[in-house]
Amino acid sequence: MSGNSTAIYAAPGLSFEAEEHHDHDHAGKALSGFWLFMMSDLIIFGLFFATYATMLTPMSYAGGPTPKDLFELPGAAMETAALLTSTLTFGFASLAVKYDMGRGKVLGWLAVTLALGMVFLGLEIREFVHMFAIGAVPERSGFLSSFFGLVPLHGAHVTAGSIWLIIMMIQIARKGVDETAKSRLARLALFWHFLDIIWIGIFSVVYLGGIA
Repeated sequence: MSGNSTAIYAAPGLSFEAEEHHDHDHAGKALSGFWLFMMSDLIIFGLFFATYATMLTPMSYAGGPTPKDLFELPGAAMETAALLTSTLTFGFASLAVKYDMGRGKVLGWLAVTLALGMVFLGLEIREFVHMFAIGAVPERSGFLSSFFGLVPLHGAHVTAGSIWLIIMMIQIARKGVDETAKSRLARLALFWHFLDIIWIGIFSVVYLGGIA
């Protein structure tokens, strides 16, 4: 490389620049470290998925409730619809940032995303309360221990993402969509979409697989 050449470093991720000038895309560059965090989180979820899969045996039910006894597809489908729609609305918020549509539209789409996240958490908590009410608690069997290891772990991530959303909305309302906000929103968007992908895996393996 010649001395007059300029190296361009572009991290894989979301770009909030209207044009593809990656050398000025500070939000994109800042995603590199966050990608490493997401990969480590993926490994953790993979371990919990593997644990759950090994507990889908009659011996692991210990005479207690089985997936078919506990899971109801309509409720899980409602949770899935809420989370998938929240990913779409976050995408609209990202577009509003990218094309400089103003803080009002950005905040509006983030508020809708937050509301959908709260709907998801509310439905999930209702499911857990029902399971506890009928005695389906983690210590009842290996299957239930693995279930309450995997699914609430995802819920805890959604809770953290929702708190992050609230913080970002406060920051944008006070300071506007500056470069710092863009960088943080890019990380949050990646985190939120990641949770959506993980939930699709949970819905397919835990709920659809459980009632099949």
